[in-house]
Amino acid sequence: MPEENFYLTKEGLERIKKEYQSLRNLKKIKSSRENILPLEGENVNPAYLSLQEDLEILERKTEELENILKNYQIIKFPPKAKQNIVDLGAKVFLEDSSGQKVKFQIVGTLEANPFLEKISNESPVGKALLGCKVGEKVDIDSPVKLEYKILKITYEES
Repeated sequence: MPEENFYLTKEGLERIKKEYQSLRNLKKIKSSRENILPLEGENVNPAYLSLQEDLEILERKTEELENILKNYQIIKFPPKAKQNIVDLGAKVFLEDSSGQKVKFQIVGTLEANPFLEKISNESPVGKALLGCKVGEKVDIDSPVKLEYKILKITYEES
């Protein structure tokens, strides 16, 4: 599994820790059921095959979460003097060219969820906003051409 930094909010880190612990507990329970015999007469026991598949899926997901927990970086807000610039963790209030107002929080890829107004720092909109200030117009390079004006930038816990 490639090593990289995973940017997480404190809430995101807690969610991943809980999921990891749940999977480890589930894995212990499933592993303890390995007393299912692999063979039923001449045939492979279907319950055994199903259990093995489930354990492989659990193992892969557990390894993925372990990698995240070894390589995460908590999103820290910049000092007050630099909070007028869009960075990870910022809530950015925007207006598009039609006058529609939207708000996004810039987060890491693991927490991105546009329905919750959280976009990734690696998304076209997130990339374009990083480093910008209030009043700036930002052109978004994506399949749909967008232009936003930054109205406000805040840094606050979710």
